[in-house]
Amino acid sequence: MHHGYFGITYWIALHIMAFVAVCMHALKRRRNASATILWIFVAWSFPFFGPLLYLSFGTDRLPRKGLQAKATEQLMMKHRTAGQQVEDPFIAWHFDHRTDTTAIANDLCRKLNLSIDSLNSEHPLLEGNVVEPLVCGDQAYPLMLQAIRSATHHVHLQSFIIRPDETGRKFLDALKAKAGEGVQVRLMFDRFGSTPANLGGMFRKYRNIPNLQIQGWTQTNPFRRQFQLNLHNHRKNLVVDGTIAFFGGVNIGNDNITAKGREAIRDYHFKVEGPLVHELQYSFLRDWFFMNEEPLDALLCPEHFPQLQPVGPAMARVIDSGPSAPPEMVGEVFFNAIVMAQSQVLIVTPYFVPTGDILKALRSAARRGVDVRIILPEKNNHRYAGLASKALYEELLDAGARIFHRKPPFIHAKAMVVDGTVALVGTANLDVCSLILNYETTVLIADETAVNKLKLIMHEDMELGTEINLNEWLQRPAFQKLAENLCALMTPVL
Repeated sequence: MHHGYFGITYWIALHIMAFVAVCMHALKRRRNASATILWIFVAWSFPFFGPLLYLSFGTDRLPRKGLQAKATEQLMMKHRTAGQQVEDPFIAWHFDHRTDTTAIANDLCRKLNLSIDSLNSEHPLLEGNVVEPLVCGDQAYPLMLQAIRSATHHVHLQSFIIRPDETGRKFLDALKAKAGEGVQVRLMFDRFGSTPANLGGMFRKYRNIPNLQIQGWTQTNPFRRQFQLNLHNHRKNLVVDGTIAFFGGVNIGNDNITAKGREAIRDYHFKVEGPLVHELQYSFLRDWFFMNEEPLDALLCPEHFPQLQPVGPAMARVIDSGPSAPPEMVGEVFFNAIVMAQSQVLIVTPYFVPTGDILKALRSAARRGVDVRIILPEKNNHRYAGLASKALYEELLDAGARIFHRKPPFIHAKAMVVDGTVALVGTANLDVCSLILNYETTVLIADETAVNKLKLIMHEDMELGTEINLNEWLQRPAFQKLAENLCALMTPVL
């Protein structure tokens, strides 16, 4: 009898200790109040299982580590005096091609970039680029494979998803062939996003090949007291010889190309030449060092950052975000872009569960006469996220925003065009995971040719969609409203 009593007391004490630990950690820093309350509720209501969930999914910050903290401080900060002559190839592009933000003629571009300067001045707006929008793997893959096959020194490829299918093997075979020619190849994949390929053994077949290094990204390592299952690397970058790069939303797999009886997932990718390539190179090397800790001398070398000349009119800048970046940095950039808009905000995203401030900014913009249009998939591949986003339709439509359901195939693209002059493109969705948790790459583009081409692509998706009518939307079944509002309760952690 006494043994049973003491056993129950022991487990109750453990539960209370775990609950208190969760509360102390959740309140350690200020963040979304709804998310904090939700996690405290889960930790109390589900003994042991709740704290374990919090440990795996509720912790979203990491100690600063990697190139940003180690290499940048050592190799860049001592040369940050404006106008100083810099010989180090790793930092030269910042001074050779950086734009004087205060002198930008376009009012929106100037103000938006000034706000980004204060958030992340180490990654400036760079001029002299050519940026080419690409649609789906149908357009992106041939150019990416051509660039890989033409490499003479190195190939750096990272992707959230690499599938164990014909397309995945085609890319790995191309990397293997270049490694066989003596080209240094580094491949990074997210272990969560590429689970089938990783567990299925596809990567093992390409290991132990000279000049080919393969690295999985994960923040789950109990030996290092890392349990964050939700901190994924969502970037999709390819850099070849430090002179040409690709970035955007297209993963690597058969579902991104058109085949007999199947349309490709609708997605946007971008090819870039010019100084911005060095920023994408740095982004890859920072992630690589984070996981691999390869000697810095091997990463920050002249061959990875060759001297680049201006090749086009595009001004562009990389905005990398994630748990090690300033909190909610990319979300603040999106928010500022919407607030500064004067005529139009055009958005396409597969997952629309934005933070409260972005939602208010969109409503406010629509109410003051800005043409706000949001393109979303008609059928979402994550049902709960699709339902949660629909819970937001009424307040947006009532404010005057327009929402379009893009017909299948599923649209996975992420882009925002403001006033027809500035675009924000890359990997970040308008949801909490992308805005706060995941490692994402967003690129600001200010170039008439590239932005106009992107707008045409987005308008094509709009025309292939169905506009949501507010009166008809209000008549949807009560059960659907209930499901939407139930999923919306999880918005802070989606």
